[in-house]
Amino acid sequence: MNAISLDRIDKTLLTLLQKDGGMSLHDLAEAVNLTTTPCWKRLKRLEDQGVIDKRVALLNPEALGLSFVAFVSIKTNDHSNEWYQKFVDTTCEFPEVMEFYRMAGEYDYMMKVLVSDMKSFDGFYKKLVNSVEGISNVTSTFAMESLKYTTALPIT
Repeated sequence: MNAISLDRIDKTLLTLLQKDGGMSLHDLAEAVNLTTTPCWKRLKRLEDQGVIDKRVALLNPEALGLSFVAFVSIKTNDHSNEWYQKFVDTTCEFPEVMEFYRMAGEYDYMMKVLVSDMKSFDGFYKKLVNSVEGISNVTSTFAMESLKYTTALPIT
């Protein structure tokens, strides 16, 4: 997908929505000095172009007892398309996996896992390594403190 050309008003709308996805159309329009109809048309265009992917509520993981963050690095000796597809399909079904990447470098894959505690992580780990054959190495590191977390993209 090619980058979409955005003007100042589009960027301001996107910045505002990233801070508060529940802002009313009236408040958004007022913030960018438009009436509601042209503001709605801009938002609709940004959705149609795929710039606005979805609108969600961000939950507080600690309030839900999910404060144990692990970063899991995985190596495999099997780089076939069949293995890759099975591994991706299986792993993406695990609700504990918050982010999942294919990597360049020492490890082939990395994921961010969110669970309640070490015991829950151990259960996740066992589920992971027993779900797909061909994993040759799994290394996990654990976050002690979150220093920055944002879902807001740097719109310039």
